[in-house]
Amino acid sequence: MTTALPLTTSDGVSIIAWHDPGPAELCFVLAHGFTGAGGSASIRAVAARLTGSGGVLALDLRGHGLSGGESTLGDLEIHDVAAGVAAARELGYAKVATIGFSMGASVVVRHAGNVGADVDAVISVSGPAFWHYRGTPAMRWVHRTIGTRVGRGFARIARGTRIAADGWQPAPEPPDVVAPRIAPVPFLIVHGDQDGYFPLEHAHRLQLAAGAAELWIEADMGHAEAAATPALVARIAAWARGSVGVGESRTTG
Repeated sequence: MTTALPLTTSDGVSIIAWHDPGPAELCFVLAHGFTGAGGSASIRAVAARLTGSGGVLALDLRGHGLSGGESTLGDLEIHDVAAGVAAARELGYAKVATIGFSMGASVVVRHAGNVGADVDAVISVSGPAFWHYRGTPAMRWVHRTIGTRVGRGFARIARGTRIAADGWQPAPEPPDVVAPRIAPVPFLIVHGDQDGYFPLEHAHRLQLAAGAAELWIEADMGHAEAAATPALVARIAAWARGSVGVGESRTTG
C-alpha cells in the first residue's frame, strides 16, 4: 500500500515521498521530470513495476506536487534526493538506487557526484548532459515557461509547479561535469532515439564524461517517465539489482 512520507531536507524544505514497500534488499528513490510529481500517473506506473524488485520512494521534488518550497530546476533538488536516500536507509533497505527522469535525471547525477553521497547505483533516464539547451521546440517552450513571469504563472496554475523566480545564483555544475565523480558507483544512462526534448548528443556526452557508465539507446522511445514502458522498467530493475549484488528481480505485473 502506498503511503505519503513527510521528509525535511537538509536546507529546511518540507517534501513528500510516496512509499511503496518492497523487498528489503533494495529501494528505488525516484526523481520525476519538470512539472511532474511522485504521485503522478506516469511515476505511479513506474513504481508499480519496480515493487517486485525493491521498495520505492517516489519524491515530490520541491515546488512540485504536495511538497513545499519552489523548484530550482535541478539545483537544490539534490537535497531532496539526499533526504529520500536517507529515509530509505532509515526504513531498513540494504541498498539504494536512484532513478531520475529528465530534470530528475540531472538531479540524481549531481547528487551522486557529490562527495559522500550514500547511494549504491544511479540511473539517468532522458537526462540532459549540459544546461541551457534550446535546440528542440519542447526545450524552447520550457525556457519560455521558466524565464518569464507569465510562464511561471502558467506552470503554477496549470501544473501546480512553483518555480523560483530569481534563477540560479550561481549556476550549478552541469551533469557532464559532475558525472566523472560518480565512479565506482554503477551508473546507467537510458535515452530514447525519439526524445523530443534532449537529442542523443546528451546521452553520448554524459557517457563520455562519466567514463565507466553503461548506455542504453532505446529504439522508438520518447521522453522520460511517460515513455518508460513496462519492459524497460523491468530491465532497469534487473540491472539495478545485479549492479548492487542482490540477484534477480521478482516480476510484478
